[in-house]
Amino acid sequence: MIAPLYLLADSRLLFPPVGNSFTTEIRSSISNPNPRAAYIGASNGDRAEFYELFVAAMQSMEISHCRMVPSQPSNEDREFLEQADLILLAGGEVEHGWRVFERNGVRDIIEKRRYDGAVLVGVSAGAVQLGRGTLSEAAQPKHLAMFGFAPFYVGAHEEKHEEKEEWWNLRALVTMSQPGACGIGIPAGGGAIYRPDGTLEPVREPLTELLKEGDAVRERLIAPLLAGEVGDCPH
Repeated sequence: MIAPLYLLADSRLLFPPVGNSFTTEIRSSISNPNPRAAYIGASNGDRAEFYELFVAAMQSMEISHCRMVPSQPSNEDREFLEQADLILLAGGEVEHGWRVFERNGVRDIIEKRRYDGAVLVGVSAGAVQLGRGTLSEAAQPKHLAMFGFAPFYVGAHEEKHEEKEEWWNLRALVTMSQPGACGIGIPAGGGAIYRPDGTLEPVREPLTELLKEGDAVRERLIAPLLAGEVGDCPH
């Protein structure tokens, strides 16, 4: 059974008021009564203070068995990741983190865990990595494919302040793609739940949907109270 994907612009939704339905849903998506939670911090250089925030967030969900899987994982780190019930991909630099995943084998493990039913949470850069891809950081940016667990491109608030720039990178990705391509922009403080049946649920803040129609890109907002299918996005 494939679990929902949890895509967050930042970590605020992981620290809600007591009894918040969002973190309650994440916890309820895990069937193991004593789950393991793995933190992947390659995108931010494995900064310890962000892992400490992760541990605090997991404690609020009554998950105590946590581990950081570093950019150079040991055999024990790999074994923990291979059995993790929840895997969080942290924020930071999208392309840097992705290159680390490719080098150290974490990419293959995450792909396997996805289809074994692990819950995946992406924060900022991590949310982008769970989508179709991003623009490379080369002098002439090109499309860089990523996990593609969500069948659309993801833009997150902290990615070079995309929100203030009207989702420039996200819009460029959709524009250079084939008709039918879709991008979802997640604003600060917001999130999205992509469910196995192809529905997308905004959390707290409206999402910006960019859809390629012919040579044009159509834009609309998806409000939290109108949760449902991702418009005309592939799902």
